[in-house]
Amino acid sequence: MKIRLTGKNIEDIRPLLQQYGLEETNDTPELIICYGGDGSLLGGERSFPGVPKLPLRDTRSAHLCDEHDHRKQLQDFLDGKIAASRLKKLEALTGPHHLTALNDIYIHNHDPASALRYQVWIDDQLYAEEIAGDAVGLSTVHGSSAYYRSITHSVFRVGLGLAFSNSMELVNHMVIDEKSEVRIRIIRGPGVIIADNDPERIIMQENEEVLLRQSNREALIYGLENFMCPKCRFLRHFNQYPFVRMTHK
Repeated sequence: MKIRLTGKNIEDIRPLLQQYGLEETNDTPELIICYGGDGSLLGGERSFPGVPKLPLRDTRSAHLCDEHDHRKQLQDFLDGKIAASRLKKLEALTGPHHLTALNDIYIHNHDPASALRYQVWIDDQLYAEEIAGDAVGLSTVHGSSAYYRSITHSVFRVGLGLAFSNSMELVNHMVIDEKSEVRIRIIRGPGVIIADNDPERIIMQENEEVLLRQSNREALIYGLENFMCPKCRFLRHFNQYPFVRMTHK
């Protein structure tokens, strides 16, 4: 199988991949192996949208449980024992610009010292005449355990999540239908649109609008349940934070 390897410390995993007959190519890979953390997976999907992904945790920063040793994961994948997940993506449309995201898209205040003021429409119905805060954005189900969770202290399993960060108005975070569209107009900015960890940024000025909605594009990810294993996550935190080790003696 021809693969493309992405990530920071790819030299650590390259010899093992060769042992399993996975041949690297720069042309048309059949599989992208994203070696690293969540950011590596997001970057891999952004660089190679639609190509199947197999994410593997970088063992320099993530300890793996016995069930998810790299050798076992690779053998299970080649034996067809690892399931694939199809993840919905988001898109942001404003003027000539188009961004896509696997986790979330947020409009932040460009100046940290000044709140962003904006209006919100959901399916062309005005939801908020004016909100002042740090950010507003939309999350996928997959992204609900990331930034959305840090804002709302919740996750969701269906639909799209609309979140308001540090809003001065009494507005509710909400889960909307996956077919709904959210339109944001900047009243006082500038604002900056950020999609996942994409280095590309779109600056929004006063009276400019952006449309946020679910994209018709999907990401195909193998072994997502292994990549997000609670046991592996516990080992990672257990080894990184002395306080955790002290409380589990």
